[in-house]
Amino acid sequence: MAAVQVQHYLSRARDFLEGMNFLKDDLAFSSALLGIHCAISYCDALRIGLGSTKVSSDDHGSAAENLRRCLDDRKFENLRGVEHLRKLLSKKSRIAYAPDAVRKYDFEQIVNHTGRFVVWAEETGKKLRIEGW
Repeated sequence: MAAVQVQHYLSRARDFLEGMNFLKDDLAFSSALLGIHCAISYCDALRIGLGSTKVSSDDHGSAAENLRRCLDDRKFENLRGVEHLRKLLSKKSRIAYAPDAVRKYDFEQIVNHTGRFVVWAEETGKKLRIEGW
């Protein structure tokens, strides 16, 4: 059952990634939100694959810490992706709701952190031999 859920979140993550890349030159807000949701879905796939029973909530702020704990339980030392995820999650509300202007640099950073997180997540899922990855 977990393998099916992992595949569900992976499919969603990869779809969001494709959308982010497609829109990044023309629709910055849409692209940025797709990048952030891509990372959230990858995080959910990893957490389900590592045995977590609860993922995705209205408050994604705890997702990075929960992922780190799951990785610690497996004695997985490469936690670089968790920091990328934290940075992405910290920008979600501002991109989605803040009335102030968002700089082009912020959008570029989201795309860059998403790309780094995706590479890390894909490698991590494979290295940990997560079923369904």
